[in-house]
Amino acid sequence: MIRYFDIFAGIGGFRSGLEQAGGFECVGYCEVDKYAKQAYEALYDTSKEVYYDDTRTIDPETMPDFDLICGGFPCQSFSIAGKRRGFDDTRGTLFFEIARIAAIKRPKYLLLENVPGLWFELCSNRA
Repeated sequence: MIRYFDIFAGIGGFRSGLEQAGGFECVGYCEVDKYAKQAYEALYDTSKEVYYDDTRTIDPETMPDFDLICGGFPCQSFSIAGKRRGFDDTRGTLFFEIARIAAIKRPKYLLLENVPGLWFELCSNRA
């Protein structure tokens, strides 16, 4: 069983896929949007999971152990459909919250949204 944490959970797109695949157990989730959280909790049994409302305030030392972080972090600042402000857009810097948590928790796997423009931003001198 692979234990995972669902960061930037939205209404559970990653979770839906993992549940369909089988062999995964969610230990917690994080979602700042109250309406997305309501939908998530209506769709999934979260009674035994930890919840965080803001990734920026998560203390990784207090999180349960997990093997995988999955999530669709805000991508508007990298997307070709957006203004492509990258890390100059506050939403773009939320990507680093995943890195901060992963650096301490050391999960074996990361499953993140693939956004055109992110790789360029990470490889540029601006990161």
